[in-house]
Amino acid sequence: MRIDRINIYSAQLPVKGGVYRMASADVEALESTLVEIVTNNGLVGWGETCPIGPVYQPHHTLGARAAIAEIAPGLIGAEIASIRLLGKCMDEHLNGHGYAKAAFDMAFLDLLGQKLGVPVSTLLGGALTDRVPAYYSLIVGPPDETARIAADKVKAGYPRLQVKIGGRDLEEDVAVVHKVWEAVGYNARIAVDGNRGLTVAAAIHLDRLCQSIPFVFEQPCNTMEEVATLKGRVTHPVYLDESTEDQNAVLRAISTSIADGFGFKVTRLGGLTRMTTVRDLCAIRSLPHSCDDAWGGDIIAAACVHLAATVEPRRMEGAWIAQEYIEGHFDAKNPVVIRQGHIAVPQRPGLGVKPEPGMFGKPIAIYGP
Repeated sequence: MRIDRINIYSAQLPVKGGVYRMASADVEALESTLVEIVTNNGLVGWGETCPIGPVYQPHHTLGARAAIAEIAPGLIGAEIASIRLLGKCMDEHLNGHGYAKAAFDMAFLDLLGQKLGVPVSTLLGGALTDRVPAYYSLIVGPPDETARIAADKVKAGYPRLQVKIGGRDLEEDVAVVHKVWEAVGYNARIAVDGNRGLTVAAAIHLDRLCQSIPFVFEQPCNTMEEVATLKGRVTHPVYLDESTEDQNAVLRAISTSIADGFGFKVTRLGGLTRMTTVRDLCAIRSLPHSCDDAWGGDIIAAACVHLAATVEPRRMEGAWIAQEYIEGHFDAKNPVVIRQGHIAVPQRPGLGVKPEPGMFGKPIAIYGP
């Protein structure tokens, strides 16, 4: 089975309800990039990458497409057999840019799973569950309204809430954390996510002003070096998210005990294949983590869920997908959806989702004959 043609598509994903607000940016709409790989025997595999704007991390839509243009021509004619060999082929055509390579990696695994008749989770080591917990992200908002939404989402079955803070007065962030805790208590696990928006001093202040509330502190400061200075100075466990830019960053964080857990993004780490390496490193040190992505539709959602299903449940912090914030699905027959705070693991071969024919319009780029 060889790669015959690669089609690239664009999909607009407006934020349902208006604005997705974080410490670093307000997002109203995002543009996802879809990779469709067509093989000589007629099988089709899909991948996706969707950076959440140009400032959340060093990824952006036009950068992904420029990287894809460097990689795609060199893949035409390649055999879909060894995923590692295909990864090596991509590296030989472009250094870095894992968030673009991740879309190809998803499509390779989708094709191999279809060829072998197994879901992608099997190719990643095997699922340990048939459904994975999701978590809900509470955007930066007023304390009372944030607490109200938190209570509603716990009633809907979410076992974990991510409370976004930063980009405003520390007093309001502290009030949000207290209000959410009052609203949900021990009925949900809480992650307080600074999205790199706090100074070291502000992170220490917030930690002390919320000392009696159990939560994990996710990426409070901008750099790994800043986060490292919090060790021994804060009482809450500290997780890294944006600082995990590649496998080496994760290895450094684990070996130096900077992080007590992680928020992993599939595209940021270069795809599912590379994510399995950091998954296994975390297993060795018994470090919890999530399996999610910055944004995207059903293809990215399916990839996150397949990987999450292979993580030991006691270390699984949840899979975040954008389904609650976007309208519709790429695959209306087999959508990836959150029900009662959990997501069923797709059981069909490959990723288990297929975009509706023609839904993305004409390709924005075509590689191959």
